[in-house]
Amino acid sequence: MALRSSDPIGLQSGVAKPSRNSRKKKKQKKRKEAIADSPVISEDPVAEQCGNDSSGTLVESTSENYGIRDNGNVNRISCVGSASVVVVEESVCQNVCGFGELRQRNVIGGGEEMAAVASRAEEDRAEMNGSKEPLPLAQPQPVVNGNVANKLDTAESLDWKRLMSEDPNYLYAVHKSPAKYFLDEMYSGNSLRRTTTLGSEKERERVYDTIFRLPWRCEVLIDVGFFVCFDAFLSLLTIMPTRILIKLWRFLTARQFKRLSAAELCDFGCFLVLACGVILLGQTDISLIYHMIRGQGTIKLYMIYNVLEIIDKLCQSFGGDVFETLFNSAEGLATCSQENMKFWIRRFVSDQALAMAFSILHSFILLAQAIALSTCIVAHNNALFALLVSNNFAEIKSNVFKRFSKDNIHNLAYADSVERFHISAFLLFVLAQNILEAQGPWFESFLFNAFVVFFCEMLIDIIKHSFLAKFNGIKPIEYSEFLEGLCKQTLNMQTEDSKKNLTFVPLAPACVVIRVLTPVYAAHLPYSPLPWRLFWIIFLISVTYVMLSSLKVMIGMGLQKHATWYVNRCRKRKHHLHFD
Repeated sequence: MALRSSDPIGLQSGVAKPSRNSRKKKKQKKRKEAIADSPVISEDPVAEQCGNDSSGTLVESTSENYGIRDNGNVNRISCVGSASVVVVEESVCQNVCGFGELRQRNVIGGGEEMAAVASRAEEDRAEMNGSKEPLPLAQPQPVVNGNVANKLDTAESLDWKRLMSEDPNYLYAVHKSPAKYFLDEMYSGNSLRRTTTLGSEKERERVYDTIFRLPWRCEVLIDVGFFVCFDAFLSLLTIMPTRILIKLWRFLTARQFKRLSAAELCDFGCFLVLACGVILLGQTDISLIYHMIRGQGTIKLYMIYNVLEIIDKLCQSFGGDVFETLFNSAEGLATCSQENMKFWIRRFVSDQALAMAFSILHSFILLAQAIALSTCIVAHNNALFALLVSNNFAEIKSNVFKRFSKDNIHNLAYADSVERFHISAFLLFVLAQNILEAQGPWFESFLFNAFVVFFCEMLIDIIKHSFLAKFNGIKPIEYSEFLEGLCKQTLNMQTEDSKKNLTFVPLAPACVVIRVLTPVYAAHLPYSPLPWRLFWIIFLISVTYVMLSSLKVMIGMGLQKHATWYVNRCRKRKHHLHFD
């Protein structure tokens, strides 16, 4: 029988190879006996010995991966060389949790290689037993797309019953008796601990600022703003006519025309607006408007008053810009050259016409608003209280729950000062109407209604600004800074931002007041010949002028003294704070 050329071992030994079936049976028998008697070792020197045989004989090594068994890897390594066969089976079991791995090797062979492997295995076993205990076998874990069932055991961290039993903060009330629950609630601290938190010193300061400190400073600011508006109103009725009369007297005596200054142009423009407004309002039938408003069934009185108040605020906001434009044109006309005179004259005339139309419209709005308030006061169906409740609480709703900046709150305080002056003009209108038309005792009722209107207005302003400051983080010291700026405006001191000044144009209220007081003066003139009537008219006008001028001097000097004192006080306070 010829030997196979592919078997180098058989060629070296010179012995014929057995048949394939017998050789396979012998290998399987030897493998089973080796598995039964093989030791467990930690290292594997067989592969290196097979790869680097000292005898220089040809070595054949094969390695096969048998796949996953019991969540591990099994490798089979066979070496044939030097008339001996070594079969090593390596079983690697990895712990899924990452604690380590367990290696088991089965060695089959004979001769010197078998003895070396066996001695090496005994040494490794002794070393492992002396140093540490063997690692435990890992439990089978669920594997995706594997043969093990995907089952999720209950983790201890997700055990709700154990968590409820160990943590007393999560004990459910159903496991307690009603008596124990009530005693625990009674002795567990503050009864409102679940819905309130423990305050700090800052919270206490906010409470006292909202109740005490801020209302006082807000009311002082609004009152000073009211007197500033009143001073401007008196200046319009006293200072402006005096300056116009002096200018006319100088023109008549000198009989020489000179270019007017910017202030004189402004005075003549305002006087023209005032005269036109009084003349047009004098042609208005107040009784007709009164009965139209009172007989209105579709729209309630408080709705009419609220609509007129909104239009009044829009006119007031836009009126300041209109008159600033007029005064700018007057300044340009007073200082322009002869070449640009026609341009500035056209510009001044157009601005004057716009200011006149706007002021007359605003005057009619204020007159209608005053008539609506008079109708509510005269009515006997509690219309005044309905008006105050709807108007004031609508104002709170529209302002308090919105985000305001410091400059917006500053402008809002000035708007409240102007609104309070308008209410005073409306009450003067009601007083004049009662003097002309009321019968029987009416003065006490008028005083009571006026007090209610002023008190409600003051209360609503305090509530509005207190909660605006609370919600927007405005401290009471900010209102002191607002008052300081108003005092500097009173003293004509230059401020950093002129837009923060109080803007008030008293032309429309002046037209309404003059329109209302003219019938009162006319009703008390004596029935006499025309010269005596002219005398009484001039006398009443002179007395009124003296009274208003005296009031103007008192209020103006009082405002200047207060402004000087307050500005010096603020400077000293800042000086001391700076050095502290």
